[in-house]
Amino acid sequence: MANELPNGNGAGAADTAPSLNALIQYTKDFSFENPKAPRALAQQDAQAGPQMSLQVNVGTSNIGGIDYETVLKLEGKAELNGETLFAFDLSYAGVFRLQNIPEEHIHPVLVIDCARLLFPFARQIIAEAVQNGGFPAFYVPPIDFAALYQQQVQGQPSAANS
Repeated sequence: MANELPNGNGAGAADTAPSLNALIQYTKDFSFENPKAPRALAQQDAQAGPQMSLQVNVGTSNIGGIDYETVLKLEGKAELNGETLFAFDLSYAGVFRLQNIPEEHIHPVLVIDCARLLFPFARQIIAEAVQNGGFPAFYVPPIDFAALYQQQVQGQPSAANS
């Protein structure tokens, strides 16, 4: 009786509410390249800003029952005069438990909401790696995962690929 709500509904109502729980998050794969060091580091103050490129991909898989893995993959590089100053490739993942979510909503939740939860941590890993490579920290700009999902559904190329 302690779990009953004043209106007579028991805890059963809460058992059917949709829920998303992050169980764990981790770096699945990470690479940082600084191919022109130390030459590029010594010259960077006198140079104009490099040309940055970024590619974003979100992958998902069911790892058993109601548990899913979402992998946020961020690949980028900075080039100056046709030469790569630095490049990174990060796959940052999380395991999420989805309960009471209709089947047709599972994929959008994984690629939009779960990716949105992973993004700040992936962004920080990249910023620190670039800074530890001797460059000013590079913060990946905010990503609209809902817009990326809509582009994917419509078969359009991703706007984050530049």
